[in-house]
Amino acid sequence: MRGLLTRLCCIGVVSLSLFSCDRPAPDSSSSFRVALITPGSIADAAWNSGAYAGLLRIRDSLGASVSHVEALTPAAQEEALRSYAAQGFDIIFANGFEFQEPAERVARTYPDAVFVVNSGSRAAGKVIPLVFRIEEATYLAGMVAGGLSRSGIIGFVGGVELPPVRRGERGWTNGARAVNPAIASRVTYLNNWEDAASGREAALALLRLGADMLHHNADAAALGAFQAVKETEGAYIFGANADQSSLAPDRVVGSAVIDLAHAFLLVAREVRGGTLRSEAKSFGLAGDVLRFVPNPRLAGVVPAALSARVRAAADSIASGRLDPLRGEEPGP
Repeated sequence: MRGLLTRLCCIGVVSLSLFSCDRPAPDSSSSFRVALITPGSIADAAWNSGAYAGLLRIRDSLGASVSHVEALTPAAQEEALRSYAAQGFDIIFANGFEFQEPAERVARTYPDAVFVVNSGSRAAGKVIPLVFRIEEATYLAGMVAGGLSRSGIIGFVGGVELPPVRRGERGWTNGARAVNPAIASRVTYLNNWEDAASGREAALALLRLGADMLHHNADAAALGAFQAVKETEGAYIFGANADQSSLAPDRVVGSAVIDLAHAFLLVAREVRGGTLRSEAKSFGLAGDVLRFVPNPRLAGVVPAALSARVRAAADSIASGRLDPLRGEEPGP
């Protein structure tokens, strides 16, 4: 209901009022102004909620004036970018790969604005991509899934088939096969981020095919996948982008977590300090932004030997000795 009300409030957004929709209005006493545009609801308990937490972290830590808006369509997304830039915001965070090209187009008109594209693909002037090597964390999740699966089948539910989502999916599959080379992986994409009913049906279809371990990268649509797992005996799921163990405490084995709030704050400090460079910012297990977080409630489900193997793999990934996209250590 919260997501629905937000979408109704923001429909046709942005040019009329960027400070509606029950978001904190900017504090006019602050000269440092930061905006966030999300392609979906901040009630998704994952990607968009993490970005919104980052916006609030900047507000609280740096005393910034902040604003947020949802923009669900490509046209609304570009208009949101343009409107925030025209208002002179210092940083405009655009929460998704799909914002890369619109941000570059708008930046040609507003070259002084800093556009930070989460999961973007390239730096272009003051369009700065944040690259999260999510495959490093999903590889570890996949290892656990491969070691626990009784059926020998794992499943993945994706929202839209974008490059960063595919990287996470590949890491998940490669990690599972590192533990069990015979594992079979089933994958489905919903072509949307918001429809929880579609997420539930997709997850149920994977479970009917025999998958007993699921992972996702589908934002609010994944809430339906958690429901499907709760309805299915012997099934487990792994969270994405945030620690999602609270969504199904007895069924979430662990989560591939991106600490967007920390990443946002790091970038905002550079912008305010005038030290931001025109280059991609990449985050992986070696820093404090990306990690695999086991659910302590299910610690007894994972054998000690498997947990030790996962920790060793994490060390190898962080040091560059293990490539999760290839599922192997690089040659000499």
